[in-house]
Amino acid sequence: MATVQKIASAFPKSLANKELVSKVSGGLSKLGFTNSNTLLATSLCCDEVSRPLEKDFGGVYGQNFSMGGLAGFPFGGATSFGAMASHIPDNGNCLVVFGPHVGVSSTGEVGTTEREGRASGGACCGSACAACNYVLDVHCGVCEAQNKTISNPEDVLDAQQAMVGNLLLPYAAALNDAEETMIELPMSLYKAQKEMMGNIISKAAPAVADPGKIAVVGGVQINTPPGQSDYFMPLQFDLFDNKGVKQDDLMWA
Repeated sequence: MATVQKIASAFPKSLANKELVSKVSGGLSKLGFTNSNTLLATSLCCDEVSRPLEKDFGGVYGQNFSMGGLAGFPFGGATSFGAMASHIPDNGNCLVVFGPHVGVSSTGEVGTTEREGRASGGACCGSACAACNYVLDVHCGVCEAQNKTISNPEDVLDAQQAMVGNLLLPYAAALNDAEETMIELPMSLYKAQKEMMGNIISKAAPAVADPGKIAVVGGVQINTPPGQSDYFMPLQFDLFDNKGVKQDDLMWA
């Protein structure tokens, strides 16, 4: 199958959603994380194709708290993390799942996928592709960087998209030089999001009450055509205490 073959070559060690959930929940259960004492928080794109991953994790941990915005960036920030922390069950923990998403079509094309009810496919992730075009135009001198102050974009109606573009700017050279830009794009987005999520946890972790722990799963969500399982390329599975200090790397071999 072209989709699965392309996923295997472009995003090695990716797992079908249910296999990912099984590995994560199995590992966390050994540390005392259960479906009754763990709050699931996600930072995934607004796109409807991102919801199956939340549903699959929700099958173990229940409803999720959403921190994510366009392209999967945790635009809820430290405020949303603090709010989430106040919802954790007494003496419990939280599991944070984050990352950008990318489509792989039935013909193996990366950066697009078929959608329910539509005769033709489309960009996936659309926000990421738009940001990539902007970043490459800036890099090649076609245009100048706009909305340079990430914390104060000029147009509130498109504040998140402005931020996605600005946060992707440091990866312009990598995108420009990539053999396959659509494969590099989610990897660059992940790096930007990992840094942002790390800063959020460093600032807001104390909102998690003792003796609560914070488990973080980060990677690239891979959307496939209708009727096929989505995949996830895990790039981070870490355990933090409520001071934001990393306690363990939980990633399997």
